[in-house]
Amino acid sequence: MKADLFDQRRLLELQAVDTGLTQLAQRRRKLEADTALDDARRHSQALADRAASLTGDIADLERDIKRIEQEVELVSKRAAADRERMGSGAASPKELEGLQSELESLARRQGTLEDDELEYMERREGLEGQLETLRGQTAEAESAIASAEADRARAMSEIEAETLDAEGDRRALTIAIPDRLVELYERIHAKQPIAAAELVGRRCGSCRIEKSPADMQPIKAAPIDEVLRCEECGCVLIRTELPGAGPARPASEDELKKYNS
Repeated sequence: MKADLFDQRRLLELQAVDTGLTQLAQRRRKLEADTALDDARRHSQALADRAASLTGDIADLERDIKRIEQEVELVSKRAAADRERMGSGAASPKELEGLQSELESLARRQGTLEDDELEYMERREGLEGQLETLRGQTAEAESAIASAEADRARAMSEIEAETLDAEGDRRALTIAIPDRLVELYERIHAKQPIAAAELVGRRCGSCRIEKSPADMQPIKAAPIDEVLRCEECGCVLIRTELPGAGPARPASEDELKKYNS
């Protein structure tokens, strides 16, 4: 196959765009596979679950405290009624003895209830302290998640924008390059990531294998518009150095124009 050298060199631009698209796809996959955000969400959910559990425990203690307060109130009212009966002067000695015994029992009962209430209140205070700490940790976790989500969205948006730009560049190049050359490139690119590479000295820019002097003879002898393939990896070899004597150096656009004319 023959193709203008400038069109061949455009394959390097097309290859650079495709390499960029591959890298963008890898960045997208890496971003989608990153578990840091999911881990942070699970941690935040664990904190929220713990906070909900503590809230339930505090609610249970508050019910117990309220129940005890009601019992204390009943005991106090009963003790007040007994003392009123004893002070009325209407109770018999035997009744007074019974009232006195009951008052002692009520006092013990009230003391036990108040001790229980104090214990529950101390437990509630401890749980409320833990809950306050958890709420702070949850707020920090949620803030970190929001920031991470924003960073991921921003990174994904950048990838999408760069991908759209690269796809536009690719369309423009495939239109500018002759169809037969594009078809050859696409057939190779479907099998391997690098379909076109520069021949640098004696080294293929794709497989990096240095060719022997004997292998270089047909390459040097080939017309400048001959489309060459690397025998090792099969990619299109793009010559950017002019044939001839002297040390090899990249050809400028003007030199290539003169050589090709």
